[in-house]
Amino acid sequence: MEQMIVSEWEELKQGLKQKGYIADDNTAMILQISVLLSKPILIEGPAGAGKTELAKAWSQYLHRKLIRLQCYEGIDEAKALYDWNYQKQLLYIQAQGAAPKNWSDMSQSIYTKEFLLTRPLMEAISSETPSVLLIDEIDKSDEEFESFLLEILSDWQISIPETGTVTAASIPSVILTSNNTRNLSHALRRRCLYLYLDYPNEQRELEILKLYFPALNDVLGKQAVAFVRRIRLEKLKKHPSISEVIDWVHVLSHMGVQELSPDIVENTANILLKYREDCLKIIEKVSQKDWFAWTT
Repeated sequence: MEQMIVSEWEELKQGLKQKGYIADDNTAMILQISVLLSKPILIEGPAGAGKTELAKAWSQYLHRKLIRLQCYEGIDEAKALYDWNYQKQLLYIQAQGAAPKNWSDMSQSIYTKEFLLTRPLMEAISSETPSVLLIDEIDKSDEEFESFLLEILSDWQISIPETGTVTAASIPSVILTSNNTRNLSHALRRRCLYLYLDYPNEQRELEILKLYFPALNDVLGKQAVAFVRRIRLEKLKKHPSISEVIDWVHVLSHMGVQELSPDIVENTANILLKYREDCLKIIEKVSQKDWFAWTT
């Protein structure tokens, strides 16, 4: 039984790798369990650690449509669940002017699917075929917004005051991501499986680079991941994301760089780092022979 489960994990890891994502055993296990239990996954970790990319690769692996809800401060029900097309409703009411109806009859006419604007959450549970629903950066939303999600994540339904309850036509595979900018409620966490994604270790990050650049020079690859790991230990305003490391190595390869040097780092630091203070700090560190030698 245990061998069968491990085999499934390996198959999933290989499938995700073909979609451009290298997952570890724990990630593969959580994805498998989420399907078994039909439970959402809450993924926490630093920005740029690959949380959103995992959702994209997962949707491709499952051959499901990816529906993304990008959270932000002030997001509300109308932007996430549904809204009514008020202009279309008004036009309909005006068109009925020659044959007046009472409000009860009129409301039954204007609060129908024809006038309903589906947002990502409604779209996900209304779909006849299962999708992957990505609720990205849930920590950026207000605490009140989480209450909108609880009914969906628990009962897979949405209550619309004007028409009643909409039950899911299919259950989506849900991934919520958080950069830990605020604490999420116990109620939300209770409804989810939990996964923490940190920046990859040097071996896994080198694997990721090799996936994107099969002909990558071994020396340059090892130096690049060692250097990136080193600067992620520094106190910076923003640490390099995996995608930024990929961009950096892409540029280095295009330049024909075979080995890192202080000059190369100084000229390309702004590809990895996105704040002037961070660039100046790392360039100063690189000028210190002992500090740079540690990475090479």
